[in-house]
Amino acid sequence: MSALDQGVEGAERTLGQLVASATAEMSALVHDEIALAKAELRQDVKRAGIGGAAISISGVFALFSLPVLSFAAAYGIHNLGLGLAWSFLIVGGAFLLLAGVLSLLAVSKFKKVKPPEKSIASMKQTAAVVGTVKPHPRPVSDKAVGVARSSS
Repeated sequence: MSALDQGVEGAERTLGQLVASATAEMSALVHDEIALAKAELRQDVKRAGIGGAAISISGVFALFSLPVLSFAAAYGIHNLGLGLAWSFLIVGGAFLLLAGVLSLLAVSKFKKVKPPEKSIASMKQTAAVVGTVKPHPRPVSDKAVGVARSSS
């Protein structure tokens, strides 16, 4: 049957065409769902990356502050006055303060990471729609009934 004949007869489509159309639609739906999930996860991965980098940098600064604070304590005990030791102490305190600020930044970024809610809701909706679809029984034609009766 040509496209012209099909247009004349109306919107009748063969079972193969219907299955192909349904398969294409389901494939497009799955691809759209995957694209949505990727977009949501990409944002969360970026936030987690920034938070991870901030916590790593704060750990490095805290590690760097240990020798500085050790030198400051040693010189402070030795001098018991304002001098070179106090400058070491100020530098060590600045490193710890910077580490604290970066840790707070990391915590705020980690709190913003959440599951891909739109993808989950969309998948649930799709599953509900697909779950309610029931196969329709095939219409029995007169020829099929006649053939079945004559063969028995």
